[in-house]
Amino acid sequence: MVQPGDVIQMTFQGDEFRTPTANQYVPTLHSQLGILFENRDLLVVNKPRGQKTHPNDDGETGTLMNDAAGYLGGQAYMVHRIDKQTSGAIIIAKNPVVVPVLDRLIAAGKIHREYLAVVDGFLQGAGQWQWPIGDDPSDPWRRKVDGKGAQRAVTHYQTIVANHDHSLVCLRLETGRTHQLRVHLAHSGHPIVGDPIYNPSSPAGMLLHAAHQQLIVPFSMQNMVIDAPLPDYFAQTLVKYNLEYKNKGDS
Repeated sequence: MVQPGDVIQMTFQGDEFRTPTANQYVPTLHSQLGILFENRDLLVVNKPRGQKTHPNDDGETGTLMNDAAGYLGGQAYMVHRIDKQTSGAIIIAKNPVVVPVLDRLIAAGKIHREYLAVVDGFLQGAGQWQWPIGDDPSDPWRRKVDGKGAQRAVTHYQTIVANHDHSLVCLRLETGRTHQLRVHLAHSGHPIVGDPIYNPSSPAGMLLHAAHQQLIVPFSMQNMVIDAPLPDYFAQTLVKYNLEYKNKGDS
């Protein structure tokens, strides 16, 4: 019987969790990751805009997971993903033992990210959108509200600063549908500046950044908030659009 205060140690070799074809990413030579946090089990990295999270084809290179495999000298394990044109914080597991723990914490809503987006128009106040999202039959790359096979989708939003032309919005996902933030914002009438799919007439370069990673560190269960610095182009756009913003980490 286990008694209160007992310390139990379990040793895993890793083979218990692997499958023969899992996570075979071609390592990037001389990989350079924007590491925000690292311990024995995981990394939190700052993904640049324009880089895919993971390969879609065997042997594909140049993605974040290729870079992670190069940095770690072999295996890297994807926990979640963000769109190619989205920048910011993303968790990568260093071993297969921690992956189901992270999956469970994400599913329970204990691990999540806050995003910053610059959107068109004056978006006021705070609230949530609960529009179901499904496939767009007219375009395999698009999703739409009440589309084919629509599923529940909930986004929480809060406007940080706004003017007549643009708004800076903080966003949090309660669910994780494909393109959820992009679809909800576009449906609200405030598409993300630079979104190539849902705001194609906007200037190039999407302004969506995963700025704050709420992390429960597996095993220690330490609660952390990890900030991903804004890219220079994002900060410059805030100045250009007269959207003053003070990062949570600033004094």
